[in-house]
Amino acid sequence: MAFDTLKRAFWFLALCLAQALVLNRVQLFNCAMPLLYVYFVIMFPRNYPKWAILVWSFALGLTIDLFANTPGVATTSLTLVGAVQPYLLTLFLPRDANDDLPVGASTLGWGKFAAFTLLIVVLFCLAFFSLEAFNYFNWQHWLACAGGSAALTIALILTLETIRK
Repeated sequence: MAFDTLKRAFWFLALCLAQALVLNRVQLFNCAMPLLYVYFVIMFPRNYPKWAILVWSFALGLTIDLFANTPGVATTSLTLVGAVQPYLLTLFLPRDANDDLPVGASTLGWGKFAAFTLLIVVLFCLAFFSLEAFNYFNWQHWLACAGGSAALTIALILTLETIRK
């Protein structure tokens, strides 16, 4: 349990630093920005306590909001994704899977992991940019931001997953 908490704290810190120091400065076509920290929520294993997922998600979102100057946007979006992650994960796991099955391409398979990542990241990006825009007057720009950021984030997560395992 202590090793798992240390590993999670390392990922928390690494993703916060990567987002705050590097990825917040990357913007393609003035709308698409990689939001890699959602990978932290994707990595929670099966049957991880739901309250712990919410606490970790809230803490990460709050930390990102402090560095990115987006008051409450990342916190709300990441907490929403943290709340639905265990339920969406059950759609992609076999029924006879271990209780503490880690989430990754090696355990789920590349197709299921990519589909799970796509679902989580698109939900996160839609919530994030909906809260950031707070209106749909320029819906084309909103859609370009959400779609472009989702595509960049998915590409980075799949690349990181390839390197990680």
